[in-house]
Amino acid sequence: MTALTEGQHCGEFIRSEAEGKLSRETVTVTVAAATIQQAGTVLGKLTATGKYVPYDNAGGDGSDVAAGVLYDNVDNSAGLAPADFDAVVLVRDCEIRKGSLVWADGLVDADKDAAYVDLAVEHVIARD
Repeated sequence: MTALTEGQHCGEFIRSEAEGKLSRETVTVTVAAATIQQAGTVLGKLTATGKYVPYDNAGGDGSDVAAGVLYDNVDNSAGLAPADFDAVVLVRDCEIRKGSLVWADGLVDADKDAAYVDLAVEHVIARD
């Protein structure tokens, strides 16, 4: 029998947010080829384009500053190249669960701690 793994659901990482949709923005997210970017992914904002990509503390192009958290999955699994999608990102005035966040491969605890500081500047507070 094949084992199935249930992924994270839309907004599952949110502990609280501002009334209405004040915490959210629709932005452009670039997703790698053959990838589903998961809800709860911590994102950085590229300085040159303003597009959001997975946070990379060593990026040096804006991706090294955590700027928000992806609200729902973005599916580029059939894509043969990176593609841009309109997506909802939590960018302000909310609390999120640390344990439910999704990180790019290779990030260590110090990178994540730096991201929490970046997010706190925007009043996106990560809690245990």
